[in-house]
Amino acid sequence: MRSVDERVNEHDLETPDSIQVRFDITYLEADPAAATATMSMPMWQYRNPFTGAPSLGPLAILVDAAAGIVNHYRRRPGQWTVSSELSIDLSLGDVRDLDGPVLATAHAFGPLGATSLGICTLTYDGVVIGGGTVRSFFIDADVGVSKWPAETLDLSPQTSIADRMAVHVGPEADGHVLVQRIDPNLNNDIDIVHGGVAAAGLEFAASAAINHGLPDAPLRTASLRVNFLRPFFAGANSRYEGTPMRVGRNSAVGDAKAIGDDGKVALTARLTAYR
Repeated sequence: MRSVDERVNEHDLETPDSIQVRFDITYLEADPAAATATMSMPMWQYRNPFTGAPSLGPLAILVDAAAGIVNHYRRRPGQWTVSSELSIDLSLGDVRDLDGPVLATAHAFGPLGATSLGICTLTYDGVVIGGGTVRSFFIDADVGVSKWPAETLDLSPQTSIADRMAVHVGPEADGHVLVQRIDPNLNNDIDIVHGGVAAAGLEFAASAAINHGLPDAPLRTASLRVNFLRPFFAGANSRYEGTPMRVGRNSAVGDAKAIGDDGKVALTARLTAYR
């Protein structure tokens, strides 16, 4: 059995064991001294809850885990990491409906300063399909390894991404709104919604907004830029809202925001998509 010190060193404040179980994230390699890690996560033909179209949005969960942990490895004694930015850039080749494990190979990028930048390469079936980054800053904290709640879902490859993320589409009159329900298994150590889960919710909402009325020729996400503004608390009013900024013949830009139960905007995102 690993010691508590070993578990704390390997444990990421923002990607707890419950997230790893819920999304079947597997550590394949980890080298805290070198600030490198390799993880995998199956996609299982995940679909956007709004449109039913294949979605690459859940890759944000894998990026946050892999690029976030290498930042965590660089912390100083008595510190923890908190994500402030996340980005994903994806190839628009033949990879459309992922139905297998995606590999994230991550390492720290550049010297350590006021923040740390983790970068990862995403590979599917031996082909590089994109990459992602997570920028983290450091906070003073004395955090141990918590005991995580038991999994509440009967997980299988058929379990939808909406069920895994505890989200559902809001009333049509509200526009492109995705409701975030309370699920303790989706929270990190400081009891807020996991950053990768929230980033995936933002991608769903923004993609649905720009593809409204385009069921036969959807625009595919090429990049996602997320800023974490404040803690995102789930509750009766927590949600993601998507807005089209510009929809052209072959490209589009959409925005999304995550609004916490306190009514405050917790995250913002900009998505760029192409046909």
